[in-house]
Amino acid sequence: MDYTTLIQLLDSTVRFATPLLLACLAGLFSERAGIFDIGLEGKMLAAAFFTAAVASLTGSAWIGLLGGIGASLVLAGIHGVASITFRGNQLISGVAINALAAGMTVLIAQDWFRQGGRTPPLAGNARFEGITLPGAQAMADVPLIGPLYAELISGHSVLVYIAFLAVPLTWWVLFRTRFGLRLRAVGENPAAVDTAGVSVVGLRYAAVMICGVLCGIAGAYLSTALQAGFVKDMSAGRGFIALAALIFAKWRPWYALWATLLFGLFGALETRPDVIQAVIGLKVPGPLLGGLPYIMTVVILAGFVGKAIPPRAGGDPYVKER
Repeated sequence: MDYTTLIQLLDSTVRFATPLLLACLAGLFSERAGIFDIGLEGKMLAAAFFTAAVASLTGSAWIGLLGGIGASLVLAGIHGVASITFRGNQLISGVAINALAAGMTVLIAQDWFRQGGRTPPLAGNARFEGITLPGAQAMADVPLIGPLYAELISGHSVLVYIAFLAVPLTWWVLFRTRFGLRLRAVGENPAAVDTAGVSVVGLRYAAVMICGVLCGIAGAYLSTALQAGFVKDMSAGRGFIALAALIFAKWRPWYALWATLLFGLFGALETRPDVIQAVIGLKVPGPLLGGLPYIMTVVILAGFVGKAIPPRAGGDPYVKER
């Protein structure tokens, strides 16, 4: 495998990892506050549709992004009301959100656009195009460093850079701010937080809403950057893969980055079977390559669930003592 092929493979890895990273960070905020959220998939799917739909109708990807985030926040609010206010089962609430999004997006898409559950193809300002960073073209011919900067670091959409900047921002918020300390404490011992006079309900709702925003950006990336429009079930299990990456990362932001890049690499290898053949000398069937991320999801969930310790109050509704 030559250097050019390696750069192309890593570039595809970044593109495939971006929605996983955003969804993984979304789940990290929610679960650190003690709210398990397997509805990441549904929020991403709803955001992908409404982003593409609004972008198609307005011709602006940025307005579409706001629409996608809004849709994700609505579902996040439903999950919050069900699991925080009414103290319902968080897993069932997440499953319901996934089912709602899967049916709702196709139904509304067919009603609005009459294209079999799709949105019209997006182009121009209705998509997030790649950004050429300063000096990328001038450095393109520089050995080693040039292709690394011009092809791997430069050329991505703004949502990719937002996703990667969200990693240090998430770390700073969770581990260097009073809000982050309280949010983590809510996931470990909500009664102690309540005794200190801090609203457990307010903090958990804040975490769920942050989760909604990040899922909204992830869904927007799918339909306006990675692809050019919405198609049925386009999230394709990424929400569940993000949950597996979150467990693999032990609910830590920097580990989440590397875990999602690993899953992104598996996705990239599906598009480059020649790389696998060049490395191991064998031709791997396409369906096997396509199933790699899902196989790894099962392996991680089976092998790490018992070893990775989640927040102690995760999944438990909090009842204020009187």
